[in-house]
Amino acid sequence: MLSKSRTTLSSYLHSHVRVSHTNPELHLHIKPISSLKVAWRKDPKLDQVIEHDKPYKLCARVVKEVLNEPGQKIPLRYLEKRRERLRLRTKATTFIAQNPGLFEVYYDRIKPKTEKVQFIRVGDKLREFLDEEKRICVENEGLIVAKLCKLLMIAKNKVVSAEKLVDVKREFGFPNDFMVTLVPKYPEYFRVVGGSGQGKSFLELVDWNPEFAKSVIERRAEEESSLTGIRVRPNFDYKLPQGCVLKKEMREWVRDWMELEYISPYEDVSKLDQASPEMEKRTVGVFHELLSLSLLKRMPVPILGKFCDEYRFSNAFPNVFTRHSGLFYVSQKGGIKTAVLREAYKDDQLIDRDPLLQIKDKFVELLEEGWRESAEQLRLQREEVKEMAVRNGE
Repeated sequence: MLSKSRTTLSSYLHSHVRVSHTNPELHLHIKPISSLKVAWRKDPKLDQVIEHDKPYKLCARVVKEVLNEPGQKIPLRYLEKRRERLRLRTKATTFIAQNPGLFEVYYDRIKPKTEKVQFIRVGDKLREFLDEEKRICVENEGLIVAKLCKLLMIAKNKVVSAEKLVDVKREFGFPNDFMVTLVPKYPEYFRVVGGSGQGKSFLELVDWNPEFAKSVIERRAEEESSLTGIRVRPNFDYKLPQGCVLKKEMREWVRDWMELEYISPYEDVSKLDQASPEMEKRTVGVFHELLSLSLLKRMPVPILGKFCDEYRFSNAFPNVFTRHSGLFYVSQKGGIKTAVLREAYKDDQLIDRDPLLQIKDKFVELLEEGWRESAEQLRLQREEVKEMAVRNGE
């Protein structure tokens, strides 16, 4: 059965647009993409999703900073100097005290024969979490391999910079050391090229797995066809946000654009004109697939922009998200633009949860346990101060 939201869009467009039945080529005449302007409209519920994640992302940044240090330890004063880069609004000592489940504070020398100073290192609870993270990744290794293959299969030469893949490891749920521990285990899929004095290294796809070459859109159409017994044409689930009204020109363009054949992100599009509506269809398909593969079905726009060359995005690619407001939302929370896949959320709740999100859930549990512990310590300290004040008053 076709989704209700898709039917709603079709009804909306056709009720607002006059269709000529005497010209069958009408749907093929699509206005130039560059002439289309869509006003950005705030979505408070999706903004709230990103706002809610800010404290967890801050803690994750600090943990990553420490884990990347030799021996996974760092002088506290060094961390203090990096506050601006880490976007820490409090002093490093305050942050450590507010998150007691993360680090252990101890004294050591930075250099021999120097005075001992405060260091921090991974605490016992954080170490337990890191072990649990490894276990979850091992359990879902097949999913991680499939995601990595898909990212390479979408690329124009089936090769992506290893540095760029490492930069997005958190977005897709890849292990910290996946290039070292995971990639060598699957020589039938992956080959590392370059490096070793030759400059940058790249990850190349060795074998094309047809099963991986099906997008979320195509799988959804197959499932609907199987349930109904009627062939369902792959297409986007276009769901206009509440209160959003498209101007006539845009309604006409969306109607005609939706009638174009769906182009899989895994198809070779080297012969398509970069400015054509068909290329726009493919580009939207790539963004839809990338966001669907991501853990939270959303990604910062600058991170997506790193893949302009590999995935054939134009320099004006951010306009795609606002132009297709029925598919995407661009949040500007936190001073950075984040592209969100609308269909993945019901209000502010993620609908289809990635199995690798267990890792985030465990990290959130660790942090919230520490916050409760910190709040309790603060409460006891305040009570002690009150009791001392009462005794001194007597």
